[in-house]
Amino acid sequence: MLKQRRMIADQIAASLFEAEAAIDVALAKTARLAGVMPGLRADAGLSALIGQDAVERASEAIAALASARRAIVETHKELDAAKTQIGLGAVMFGDGAEKPPQVALGRRLRTVGQTAA
Repeated sequence: MLKQRRMIADQIAASLFEAEAAIDVALAKTARLAGVMPGLRADAGLSALIGQDAVERASEAIAALASARRAIVETHKELDAAKTQIGLGAVMFGDGAEKPPQVALGRRLRTVGQTAA
């Protein structure tokens, strides 16, 4: 039974790490897109009005991906708790890097210019 739980945990961990990596890649690529559009527009000598809607949509996508990243991090924490609940508390998954303190994980994005609460 322990062997079966370990195999299941291995499969879940692999899927989790794959999902985390995919979200990070999507976030980075979308941020790069949002960052390159204004500069290329300016280089082309086009009005600031050109492509504004596209910049706004890309920015919305970044916010949505940041929310998805938060959700997958929370999923990771929940699965870590579940691992202990099924008797695999001593089993380590991941790359062996130390987890950051919980305080760092609890930070929220804030609008530029706001003071930290």
